[in-house]
Amino acid sequence: MPDAPGAPADDNSTEIGPIEIGEIGPIEIGEIGLAADEATDEAEVSSAGRPPLRRILLIGLLSVAVVGAGVLAYESYQILTQKDAKLAAPPQVGTLTLSTTDDAKSTADYLQTAIAAEITMDKTIGAVYTDTANPGKDVLVFGGTTLFWTPENDLESAFDMIDDSQGAVTDLHDVPAGSLGGTMKCGTTKSDSGPLTVCGWADHGSLAVAMFNNRTEDEAAKVMVVLRKAMETR
Repeated sequence: MPDAPGAPADDNSTEIGPIEIGEIGPIEIGEIGLAADEATDEAEVSSAGRPPLRRILLIGLLSVAVVGAGVLAYESYQILTQKDAKLAAPPQVGTLTLSTTDDAKSTADYLQTAIAAEITMDKTIGAVYTDTANPGKDVLVFGGTTLFWTPENDLESAFDMIDDSQGAVTDLHDVPAGSLGGTMKCGTTKSDSGPLTVCGWADHGSLAVAMFNNRTEDEAAKVMVVLRKAMETR
């Protein structure tokens, strides 16, 4: 017989009453998982935000290659334009006059022999110049031509030759080489008559060293540039 209206519910009944809004506890953010497509989107955004390591390495290698190619091209150009240099001792260079005395010729021969013994060259020269406008300011110059792969190192060897025959070249430093390029250095050494200023130039085709009596380094460097322009042709 059905229960009478208003009768109490059976104790075994599973009916669940309405849930009050206030009974739902707070939701922790960490408990919310991402769907597969959402996780993929986030990974793609993160990946797009920083360049891949491979791309960074590639850019770095390309930069090094470009710089290296530029340096190689510059060095190749220097070698091609300088390697066929020729040296000669003109009879007159400004106020300097080529001396033809026996003593001058003997000195020039000695200098040629000395530089040839220190550095292998195709051709060597030696000369002594007197200054008609400035007595006592003689210039002794010697050098030669060949293909110099490392001009600066070969110039150092030429200065070492002076160390053996005169005295150490001190205060050796770079000076302007002039329009012919290459490298030029000046310093001082000792001689029986007093200090001598020494200057030298070198490029991929020629090398020469000069010793100057009674001239300062600044004066000698300027004279060396003038001598080089008169002596070297390409």
